[in-house]
Amino acid sequence: MTYRPPAAPMPDSIRHRLRARQHPARAVACPHCGAHEHRPCTTPSKRRLLTEPHPQRVSAWVRETAFCPACQVEPGVPCHLDGRPLRDGDVHPQRAAEARETAA
Repeated sequence: MTYRPPAAPMPDSIRHRLRARQHPARAVACPHCGAHEHRPCTTPSKRRLLTEPHPQRVSAWVRETAFCPACQVEPGVPCHLDGRPLRDGDVHPQRAAEARETAA
């Protein structure tokens, strides 16, 4: 057997470029099904892997990565309307567009 030295840890910036064919929302854990970062979402029975992430995971990714032009909040802060948070952690469409542009 040949000796193979341990691999060096890969920086996140390179890891995300190598995973470019995956949806960028897979960079965060899914609040709906509990899938870990960089793992696909699953059905409630955990038997099937889904090809697309849950909408809640996409909203969590948008919330963590983009500034919201509609309500002027920073990344990591939930969107609000008249001081009240949006229902179920939703985000404004402008913020989602900003996150898609940033990921591209």
